[in-house]
Amino acid sequence: MAHHRKKRHTRNLLLWAVTLAIGLLLWFVPPPEGLSLAAWRLFAIFFTTIFAIVTGLVPILTASVLALSVAVLSKVLTTEQAYSGFSQPFILLIVAAFLVSQAVVKSGLGKRIAMHIIARFGRSTLGLAYSLMATDLLIAPAFPSNTARSGVLFPIVNALAHDSGSKVADGTRKKLGAYLMTNMMVSLSISSALWFTAMAANPLGAQIAAKFGVQIGFGSWLLAAAPAALVAFLLAPWVLMKIYPPEVKRTPEAPQKAKEALEKMGPVHRNEWITGGVFIGMVLLWALSGVLDIDKTAVAFGGLGILMVAGIFTLSDMRLQGEALSTLIWFSVLYTLSAYLDAFGFMGYVGTHIAHAVEGLAWPAVYLSLVLTYVFIHYLFVSQTAQMLALYGIFLEVGVNAGVPPTLMALMLLFATNFNAIITPQGSSANVIFVASEYMTSKELYRNGLLMTLFNTLVFVGLGSIWILTIF
Repeated sequence: MAHHRKKRHTRNLLLWAVTLAIGLLLWFVPPPEGLSLAAWRLFAIFFTTIFAIVTGLVPILTASVLALSVAVLSKVLTTEQAYSGFSQPFILLIVAAFLVSQAVVKSGLGKRIAMHIIARFGRSTLGLAYSLMATDLLIAPAFPSNTARSGVLFPIVNALAHDSGSKVADGTRKKLGAYLMTNMMVSLSISSALWFTAMAANPLGAQIAAKFGVQIGFGSWLLAAAPAALVAFLLAPWVLMKIYPPEVKRTPEAPQKAKEALEKMGPVHRNEWITGGVFIGMVLLWALSGVLDIDKTAVAFGGLGILMVAGIFTLSDMRLQGEALSTLIWFSVLYTLSAYLDAFGFMGYVGTHIAHAVEGLAWPAVYLSLVLTYVFIHYLFVSQTAQMLALYGIFLEVGVNAGVPPTLMALMLLFATNFNAIITPQGSSANVIFVASEYMTSKELYRNGLLMTLFNTLVFVGLGSIWILTIF
């Protein structure tokens, strides 16, 4: 035991030395021509922070807090800039949705829904995974916010994990909970690519594509995305099970136990009715938010307020939700660092240089290079929409000028905006509520995120490209 502790201590010291060396080297190296000192040093802070998280040196919260402090004390960011992420509505939406999800579990409604799902599909962990993905697939076109959609799905996944005996607190997170949480994050990345209306950036991207003569609507998007997205849906749970297997795969007795549990629970009681009503109301308002011009974050806080008035979620419960505060801090910080990398011109600088580096190649090589670069540059972004607005037009213009069929280039870059979302824990705001559950470690999230992004990329770029070239 002492030997293992000493070995771990030595490893941590070495990691600290490497991390600090990388950070200091980037900090003191002069910025490339055309890039400001502030942009370069902010990149040094951001890169060092991500490196520390990926290597498992420190938790994501610790790394983010240190990064914020360095950014402010070094005057790379002003205090107003550094703390601006804490006021972002979509980040507050994540926190409110997470708290509401805890009320769904506490009221017993989460358990009742979970038992019904287990009774129908619970003979295997894979069956549960497919049933959850099917739910996401069906509701996605009604939700212009994948963040709001994650707020709908998380309570169900969380209840399924808990009521299957897989919990973080007692060390059983990998029994099946970690797998189901990760699978749901993968599902959200695919469903957002399948439906034109499943993610806010999709219509925005279509507006940019129209400037290049490419008209994209609900029908043409679905026609182009369907083969690759449906194949990804069919294969993703199986692939994830191979690379991140749950400890329990077969549960033949679970459906009968679920039915017995439902009988024991009896009829739906007061707290479940209220929670269910609030939850359904939130879902409907989120789905109609684009039509009725309703603020999604206000809906989440309104639902939480009603649950607090009803005594279903109390101030005592709030004090126990350290995960919500942790999420608010680390995601706000990483979002801010990424946003100001873009604002300082770093993202545009990198995107332009990468795009121009492929000029002169045959169009298939240009196409593949641009799409792969667009996918993996998402390591630098903490917002899908921000990446699309910063780089989509640049990459599309270079591709079209190089002879890539405009419709192919326009659609695949927009699909990539969605299917690369799981490459990091902070790669999409839709991920964050699942990350906050703490079922997965940071190292697992980065590893599995990379592997499943490679899977998504292979399916969409391989099958999707052939299909688009055939029909358009």
